Formats: sequence, C-alpha cells, structure tokens
Amino acid sequence: MSHTPYLLPEVADLATLNDAALPARLQALIDGKTKPLGSLGRLEALAVQLGRIQGREQPRLEAPQVVVFAGDHGLAARGVSAYPSDVTWQMVENFLAGGAAVSVLARQHGLALTVVDAGVRHDLAPRPGLQIRKIAPGTADMLAGPAMSAAQCQAALAAGADVVRLLPGNALIFGEMGIGNTSAAALILARLSGQPIERCAGRGTGLDDAALQRKLELLRGVLARHPGHPGQSGVSEPLDVLATFGGFEIAMMVGALLQAAAERRVILVDGFIVSAAVLVAARLRPAVLQRCVFAHQSDESGHRLLLDLLNAQPLLQLGLRLGEGSGAALAWPLLESACRILAEMASFESAGVSDKATDKDA
Repeated sequence: MSHTPYLLPEVADLATLNDAALPARLQALIDGKTKPLGSLGRLEALAVQLGRIQGREQPRLEAPQVVVFAGDHGLAARGVSAYPSDVTWQMVENFLAGGAAVSVLARQHGLALTVVDAGVRHDLAPRPGLQIRKIAPGTADMLAGPAMSAAQCQAALAAGADVVRLLPGNALIFGEMGIGNTSAAALILARLSGQPIERCAGRGTGLDDAALQRKLELLRGVLARHPGHPGQSGVSEPLDVLATFGGFEIAMMVGALLQAAAERRVILVDGFIVSAAVLVAARLRPAVLQRCVFAHQSDESGHRLLLDLLNAQPLLQLGLRLGEGSGAALAWPLLESACRILAEMASFESAGVSDKATDKDA
C-alpha cells in the first residue's frame, strides 16, 4: 500500500501542554499537604498530571464516560483466537444487558457506558446505550489484502471523533471487543516498533502452546504479505499500518483519542489493544500522550513492550487480560482520589500542624 493522505479529526487544535509553571504550582500544593514529602508516591504525580491536562490547580472529573468499540476481524476465521467470531456480537449484547465485567465496574463507579458497533458481523437492534457506526461487517482477511481500504479507515477515524464530540464530560475510558483483535494490535506494534512478532503477540483469549505457534506463523505470513519497515517504503506510515493491520474498532479509537486529546479530556488507557490505538495516535500527534493516564499493564505479552515504547508507567499490574476497558475502570478510583487530595486535604498551615521544615523541635 502506498502512503495515502488522510484527514485527521481536529488535530490542528492538538497543542502541546507547555505551561511550565503549572506543574510546579501543583507540586507545591501537594508538598504543603499534611504529610511527609513524597509520601503519597505515584498518587502525587497523578494529581499533577490531571491538573496539567485540565490546566488548573484543582482538577475535577465530570461526567466520566466508558466507551467500548466493537468490531470483527477477517483474520479470525483462520483460528487466531480460542473463541469464534460470534462471541463479538454476543458480548455486545452482554455489555448492553449489564452482565459484562466492564458493565459491573461502570455501575460500581458511576461511569456512563456506551457501546459502539464499529464493524460487528451481526445486525444489532438499536437501543439506548448503543451507537451503530458500522463501517462494514468486519474487516477483510489480511492474508488476502489490507484489513480495510483507505476510505474505510478514514470513515472510522471520523466516526470515532464524532462519538467523542457528542459525549458529555471531561474524562474518558476506551474499551474494545473484537475476536482476533490481539492479533491486529500485535501486527500494528510489530510494524511500528520494528520488533519481531514473537515479542509482540501473545496468547490472547487463552491459546495453548500449539495454537500460539500457529498464530505466530500466521502473523508472520501477514507481515510478509504487506512488507515495510519503520522509516522505509511499504506499509510503514502510521495510518497505512492501521488500515492494513487494524480493526474498525481500533481505527475508531484512534479518531476518538485524537478528538478527546484535542478537547483536553483526561484519557484513561486500558490494556493492549487500546494501547496499540494510542501508539498510532501518538505517532500522528505526540501530544496525545500528555492527556493519557495508563491504567495497568496487562498479562498480554506484548503490552510491556508497548508501554515501554510509549514511555508509560501504568498505575496497576493485576495480571488482567480481559479488555473491554475493565482494567481502566478498576483504576478509575485512583484518579478520583488524586483530585480529592488536591481539593480536600488540609495543608500544614490550614490544619495548624507543624511542618517538619519549620519545626525546629521535630
């Protein structure tokens, strides 16, 4: 595939956060709280980041949204997953019925849940909580050609941006559902990082050793079918890589990430597949990463490599590999706590507590 020009949603407004004084003011506020310096660890850095994203000394998380993008993958028919493709639409129904893990966690934490049909191979009945933005009933088989055309990729980017544009609030969790999408994410990572597919792809939904080897052999064949290396000719530009190897749900997330970043929303990043979408978005506009909080390191083997590539430090490491946005929903209370520490925790001065720095008898 030759490089195709794409129109990116709202990226002209995606400025670097360069207020050098604000992080120092935020840190001074935290240091003045009734505690030893640095004693709240990563929570302090998180509070500074949230304030920096929002451009204020008392960040607030308003009307938080979980958006789960769902799509099917043509490559799934070749057996890259332990589950059949029908599980994609069946899990969409489960999300909407409130029975999935992310549904439970969203209820627990007061997070609004929206499910987006980006390209599910099934006709879903319209209802509240579901947005039907179907580009096509699943992507094409990557061994036969690109997963999607340039026009389809463009449409997915625009649809993802539009989903975010119409949602309230200033904080977003993106999740995904799509049988075969760990393969798509691994291929994106391999091509954009230049790392061998063996470092990028893992067991996904739970493949045994023999099935994992078949998956790796298949993914090697896909990469050979669409040659290219970072910085060289062939399939190597971020959006060409996305169109060739991605899924409609991943492409919509890229558009959604760009839009959310342009609006200075807090983006709480889930696991491997969402992080692959972040990688594409960050290669297009590096300032996206300033708006991203990375929730956790998943148990999918390529996620550590991907987080290192993004210079990201996840908040949690719980051995999760479910997707859906579940890991990000679990991390959500940490963001709420970081904001409350800034807004509600007393300072030494306001509480009448002696500060070690000024108490000569300490």
